[in-house]
Amino acid sequence: MPKRYWTGLIIVLILLDTGLTFWQNLQLPLDGDLVPIVFPAPWYSQVLQDPFGWAVVTKKAMYAGTNRFFAHAAMGLYWKQAPQVLQQFTTPIESLYVASALFSTAVQVLIVLALAAYVRRGGGGQARGSWGFWVAAALLVPLFQTEGFYEQMGITNRAITYTFFYAFPLALLLLLLWPFFRAAQQRQPLRLHPLRGLLLVLLMVVISFNGPIATAAVAVLLFGIGVYWAWHRWRALATPAAPRQDQWLSGQALLLLGVLAGLSVYSLYIGRNNAENSHTHTLGQLYQLLPKGFYLELKLEWGLPLLLLLILVNGQLVRRLFPPSPERAWVLGSLRAVGVFSVLFLVLLPFGGYRDYRPYLIRGDSIMPVLLALFYAYGVSTYFLLFQLRGRVRNGYAVLVGLFLATFIYMDAVPKLPRNNDCERWALDQMVRAPEPTVRLSPYCNVLSWVALTDPSQSDLQARLLHYWGITDRPKQYYQQ
Repeated sequence: MPKRYWTGLIIVLILLDTGLTFWQNLQLPLDGDLVPIVFPAPWYSQVLQDPFGWAVVTKKAMYAGTNRFFAHAAMGLYWKQAPQVLQQFTTPIESLYVASALFSTAVQVLIVLALAAYVRRGGGGQARGSWGFWVAAALLVPLFQTEGFYEQMGITNRAITYTFFYAFPLALLLLLLWPFFRAAQQRQPLRLHPLRGLLLVLLMVVISFNGPIATAAVAVLLFGIGVYWAWHRWRALATPAAPRQDQWLSGQALLLLGVLAGLSVYSLYIGRNNAENSHTHTLGQLYQLLPKGFYLELKLEWGLPLLLLLILVNGQLVRRLFPPSPERAWVLGSLRAVGVFSVLFLVLLPFGGYRDYRPYLIRGDSIMPVLLALFYAYGVSTYFLLFQLRGRVRNGYAVLVGLFLATFIYMDAVPKLPRNNDCERWALDQMVRAPEPTVRLSPYCNVLSWVALTDPSQSDLQARLLHYWGITDRPKQYYQQ
């Protein structure tokens, strides 16, 4: 079969998987953090008034979301506009869930396409054109779980707020790092038009004040790049005749990475005064929790251990079956870099990863940069092997990869999610139909909240936002008994 037909088939399969993802996202309820962030609640007002945390520096102020301005602003902007736009095509209640599903699915698509570009170039497939890109995307798509192995390795979150605060800034980070990655892979100095450089700096600002998850990943990456640069500088002095591997780390690259480092350090500094970080654990106690968190995360489901196993197998196959070459060296170097990055990121989690709902620090959301790094390691090594192996070995390996992907597809192929928004939709419909200003709802149907609201005054923000969206004809408070 000609390659263009295979490409078309792969694209169709990716679209079908994406369609299923959208359908699953359409079934998810709305989380309890959405309303206080979007409207916003009084405790989130200061971060919108102080985008860059000057009050932390000048007055040692402490308030919620000190380094998360763009996450709050983006979420407020989207949720104040998207449902009303969508109501031109659907019902008011349905518009909320369509808005949520569209954003989550779009973020997943952006991450898949960005990672596919990294995998294609890192696996030595830039000469294979669009065919190589879509093969890379097909290798990655099944890893993104909405049901299946979601609890262990989900990227977009069932709570739309977490998708805004975790997956979305990491998607932006992948876009930001692309020029540096390409320069490093080509072993060429980074050369960007000044306008592109300015756009990168603006993107750095957005990412740095979008929360700690992307900023922490940047800190670990920059530390690794710094060690890499220092090592090659020392090596160049010791053996001047040796070929230089760090040529991309000069001029523009150093300047831009320096700006990124400064923004990240400042963001992490003001993030220490985030009122939501308060807890009674000492740093030593948090480090004692870390091993159990690691064990529980691996034990939770078998998707992540299976992924780690295939990465290890891939590494051995690349090492043992191929002679030295730049492509082989890049793949093996990528696997080592991902390993070092993952260890460093996990070791630093006690400095900011604790929450009451995350008692052992390690959870799919807190280690999302590690998960994406593992996705890349799997993708780049699998891509390299699929295109470099020959004969029966290649056929056997292709069968192995096919079984791996089929497992993830099968686990996630759940058309009707067991935890869905049917009850919440029913409760919203009850509110729309109720003539009284205060509505009694079932205690089993949370509406825009994490828990049942037993006092009508607790639903004041929800009532006002539902009226703003046009769901109710006036603000209707509710309680659940």
